[in-house]
Amino acid sequence: MVSNNVTRLLTAKKIKFTVFELPAEKLGAQKSAEIMQVPVEMVFKTIVIQRNRPGKAVLAVVPGNRSADLKAIAAILNEKKLSLPTEKEAEQITGLQAGGISPLALIQKGFQVLIDESALQFPEIHISGGQRGLNIRLGVKDVVQLTNARLAAISSTEED
Repeated sequence: MVSNNVTRLLTAKKIKFTVFELPAEKLGAQKSAEIMQVPVEMVFKTIVIQRNRPGKAVLAVVPGNRSADLKAIAAILNEKKLSLPTEKEAEQITGLQAGGISPLALIQKGFQVLIDESALQFPEIHISGGQRGLNIRLGVKDVVQLTNARLAAISSTEED
C-alpha cells in the first residue's frame, strides 16, 4: 500500500479508509471513476479558489461531474468576488501537483474547506490522497471532521 502523509494521518487517527492506486497522471474525475468502477458523483475533486482580498485560498471539494459555483461560494464566504487560479498557481498555493490536491494533505496549512452537500448522499466518497495516482475512499463524516469543512451547495452542472 502507498504510504504518505495522508495515509499515515488516517491510520494514526484510526479512520477506516481504502486506497486506490491509479496511473500517476492527471486523469480527471470521470476517468478515475471508470478505473475504480464507481459513480463519478462519488469521486470528489478539490478546486482551489482565490479570494480577491488578502486571505488564504479556499478549497472547494465538489463531485467529479460538477464544477465549483463561485457565486454560491462567494455568498457563503461573504466575499464579493472569487477567482480560479491557473493550474500552476494552484500548485504554488498548495504545494501539491494538480491532480493530487487534497484537503487531507493540507489540514495543517490553514485552508478553509467547503464540501458540496451532495456528499451526504453517500456513506463514503473518494478524494485525492495528496498525490497523483492516489485516491482514497473514506466516510463523509470523517472528511468533514478532519478538515473542519463546511457542507453547503457549492457546485453547479456547468463545466469548469
